[in-house]
Amino acid sequence: MAQKKRVTFDDIAKYTNFSKTTISRYFNNPDSLTLENQQIISDALVKLDYKENKVARILASGKTEFIGIIVPNLYLRYYSEMLDQILSTYETFGYKFLVFIGNGNEESERRYIQELLSYQIEGMIILSHTIPSRELAGLSIPIVTIEREDRFVCSVNTDNYMGAVQATSLLARHKCDVLIHVNSPTPEERPAYGRIQGFRDFCKEHHLKHQVIIEELGNTNESSQRQMSHILNQIEMNYPNQKKGIFVSSDTYANVLLNLLFRKYGTLPQDYLIIGFDNSPVSEEAIIPISTIGQQIEKLAYEAVSMLVTQMNERKKRRPVPLKEPIHKMVTPILIRRETTEGFLE
Repeated sequence: MAQKKRVTFDDIAKYTNFSKTTISRYFNNPDSLTLENQQIISDALVKLDYKENKVARILASGKTEFIGIIVPNLYLRYYSEMLDQILSTYETFGYKFLVFIGNGNEESERRYIQELLSYQIEGMIILSHTIPSRELAGLSIPIVTIEREDRFVCSVNTDNYMGAVQATSLLARHKCDVLIHVNSPTPEERPAYGRIQGFRDFCKEHHLKHQVIIEELGNTNESSQRQMSHILNQIEMNYPNQKKGIFVSSDTYANVLLNLLFRKYGTLPQDYLIIGFDNSPVSEEAIIPISTIGQQIEKLAYEAVSMLVTQMNERKKRRPVPLKEPIHKMVTPILIRRETTEGFLE
């Protein structure tokens, strides 16, 4: 069978009676053409069954339709779910993704950024906390961050403070004798610090007995088990025979705590209530489904990509209008009640 001839710009030009330069402008700078001429060329592509040569287009325009992503790790299920949701936006926006895992190494992340820039990415989404936003703002491409320090760059974040108030309020309504918040060391400029501040403010305002436990919680299953076991021992020693409401900073760590309790008691004791944060899949898949503060991860991912695409499209215009200041979008969290606070069937 004879191979079908590839349709070229020259073929499209002859069919439409436009110049090859006009056809090239349609692909690389469509805003420079009238809507009528754009429609004529679009109809011609359908009639001629045109199949775009992506490599040729990249070489001609320098636009790769790639977005770079840097995530801190994939141990916390929040990050793996966020990455999954970001990648799924391809069907909506048509951008592909190049992904690096930072693991908290500053120099490695700088190398990853340079590697991404060498692939002529058009924009970048940063979830890692390592490199300051001032430095990121100095790069030559649009950047949107998610849930990290964001003073100098655009961002999409959860209202972490509101989420903490929702979690603490739920535990308080269950008449716990003591409320406990477990978190990793978190600088105040990070959005996630709102989880600590919201918990403290609610407890102080309502004169509730409480404790904030700040310790490195680990980024592997082994280290998290070790740290949470140490924290659980502290809690049991300090608050025997008291009803304990524990707000944990993420669903991953809440699940580790739940598993430790199950191994020790064969069940979740009645004097323990647990709520996590994220609504990552592990919260619903746990041995007892975990109450949590839902971050609306799908919405966060969509809003971040949408914001980035808007900036990238602006840069492609003949007279782009740069942002006067970074845009910061806040997404409202949702309280999700499950068995670790509402009781369960043994």
